[in-house]
Amino acid sequence: MNPINFAQKPVLTGKKVLLRPFKAEDSERMLNILAELDVQRLTGSVHTDEEAQKPRTPEQEQKVREWYASRNAQTDRLDLAIVDAASGKVIGEAVFNEYEEYSGNASFRILIGSDGQGKGLGTEAIELFLRHGFETLGLHRVWLEVYSFNPRAERVYIKSGFILEGVKREDFRYNGEYIDTKVYGMLRSDYEAISLSSIPL
Repeated sequence: MNPINFAQKPVLTGKKVLLRPFKAEDSERMLNILAELDVQRLTGSVHTDEEAQKPRTPEQEQKVREWYASRNAQTDRLDLAIVDAASGKVIGEAVFNEYEEYSGNASFRILIGSDGQGKGLGTEAIELFLRHGFETLGLHRVWLEVYSFNPRAERVYIKSGFILEGVKREDFRYNGEYIDTKVYGMLRSDYEAISLSSIPL
């Protein structure tokens, strides 16, 4: 299998969203999104509500800025900003990472802030990103993990064609409660069979 080079950062255009490389000014917007309680909780960035509500230090904020400033230079992963086409505002990100050259498999994650939710934007962003992953990059399998206390995201993944592959029981702990982690995957053959372009957004 030919290795995938993620150096080229595409622009993926849909009806509701635009996925594009990060710009310097996007880091401030992402700082606000990453500070949201639900975003921190559902991504596993923190382990308690109290931890989520602690303000970031200037050093932590600078690390976030440097992180997004360096995304376009990465050759082993793909990070794209998700933009609401109606408002022109960055609402989150979509990522392929943990790429395995020998298998052609990659991890997928998507993050959308509160003002981009409930509009079908995430569903379209997933469709665009998976189409690029399978049709342009030539990935073999895309997989993701979602916590059991995030049923809204889980419904979107299932709607997009992901298949439950396993459960890591009590894999995460939040506010003292153990949470299962569910593993979903999509093979290229799954993608081709369901024809994502036919899924209503």
